Amino acid sequence: MYKDRYIFPAIFHYADDGISVEFPDLAGCFSYGSNDIEAVSNAKEALELHLYGLEDDNEIIPNPSNIQHIKHSENETIVLIDVWMISVRDYMKNKAVKKTLTIPKWLNDVAIENKVNFSHLLQLAIKDYLGIHKD
Repeated sequence: MYKDRYIFPAIFHYADDGISVEFPDLAGCFSYGSNDIEAVSNAKEALELHLYGLEDDNEIIPNPSNIQHIKHSENETIVLIDVWMISVRDYMKNKAVKKTLTIPKWLNDVAIENKVNFSHLLQLAIKDYLGIHKD
């Protein structure tokens, strides 16, 4: 079972051209920012998406390291990044996805004349087809 809240340490590496961010406990989870505020915001988004991907793939999410045990250099600092996965899961579940489909030109013309909302109609048709009766 996955948690609803995670707090992971991130290493902020300060350079002349900005701040690169890595999560030592999560291979492949990186971010960047031109200043502290942008780096924290981008790190939070990167962590949310990375954890969501792990959950979606039914992967194990490791326990975060104790910040006292993380080695870092002079131009680096440790920042704890806090994410609430409930809102992330809800957003990802309800986000719109683009679908490409093909219909005859004559049907498209008539539908446009009648101001058909193609997305709404397709959603209704799919729900009806699958027997889903919820908005």
